[in-house]
Amino acid sequence: MPNPKNKHSKARTRTRRAHDKAEMPTVVNCPTCGAPHLYHRVCPECGSYRGKTVYIKENAA
Repeated sequence: MPNPKNKHSKARTRTRRAHDKAEMPTVVNCPTCGAPHLYHRVCPECGSYRGKTVYIKENAA
């Protein structure tokens, strides 16, 4: 396996790794019930997506 002839500088290494950071997921408020949920996903509280009811949530009790 090939090995580098010269050592990479800290600046070069850190510049390459600058894009490897973890990002926070985008959270939005549901327009129907106002509960926060992940972007482009069905609301876990009311079961709606883009203003339409996708599924009806059943009560656990």
